[in-house]
Amino acid sequence: MVTGALATRTLGRTGLVVTALGYGAMSLDDRFGRAVSADEAAAVLHAALDAGINFIDTAPDYGPSEEYIGRAIASRRGEYVLATKCGCPVAAAAGAGHVYTAENVVAGVEQSLRRLRTDYLDIVQFHGSPSAATLAEHGAIEALRGLQAQGKVRFIGMSGTIPNLDGQIALGAFDVFQVPYSALQREHDVLIAEASRGGAGIVVRGGVARGAPAPDKGWDIRRLPEVAPERPRATWEAARLDELLDAVPGGATRMEFMLRFTLSHADLDTTIVGTADLGHLADNVRAASRGALPPDVYAEACRRLDAASAA
Repeated sequence: MVTGALATRTLGRTGLVVTALGYGAMSLDDRFGRAVSADEAAAVLHAALDAGINFIDTAPDYGPSEEYIGRAIASRRGEYVLATKCGCPVAAAAGAGHVYTAENVVAGVEQSLRRLRTDYLDIVQFHGSPSAATLAEHGAIEALRGLQAQGKVRFIGMSGTIPNLDGQIALGAFDVFQVPYSALQREHDVLIAEASRGGAGIVVRGGVARGAPAPDKGWDIRRLPEVAPERPRATWEAARLDELLDAVPGGATRMEFMLRFTLSHADLDTTIVGTADLGHLADNVRAASRGALPPDVYAEACRRLDAASAA
């Protein structure tokens, strides 16, 4: 299925139809490079919707991101699937770290509803990848289910990573998993497949820039491999992926290759890519509109990456 130039997929058992390219609103937080004004945020959010993107991911932790979204595009609420997170400290406790008590979960969701200027959240994901034991200790999942029963939350998700992801999947409680993944860091590949087999929707983050919840958040694929954390740069070079750029019909930049590699993953439903730059957004849409890599190129990239990992 296609919305404009962007393919769409069904987000697991939620039944929500989402564009394979989503928008990651973490980029509206000034911790990641530069301060973004409300006007700049509004411009890029409207441009994302105008380009056909219909999945937006944010979090209370992302500075003014939720407020910018509410201010700019609440009037277009019917055009996008809105995902945010919980377990983040509410405004009064900023800096306190993630707290997974029922009280904090409820307070966080109520805060997000106000900030985002909406009556309901399509998906609320636990932030910070808490263990199954941590979630059970204070009734965090039950708190979200209570909000779901009130119509304030439609589906429950988990922003999960190793080492807790397998236990989170085993709970069978989550409709959606957001998991880091990219060509260069594929540690979660098997668990992504397991979550998808269980019927959960799969949201990938880091699919263009990097693929792990690590200190390399600032890595810019457009500068790879000249300025990048050592491991991703070494993986790219060891797999000789530059040699495959011209094997893509019409050629591909490194950024496009990375994005289309992620889109080639059979279990992916949407990949969230953030930017506050209108030109970069247009580049992302243009690359995503070309779809997955040709099967032979994707298979060769996987073979080379497997060989590089084994070496």
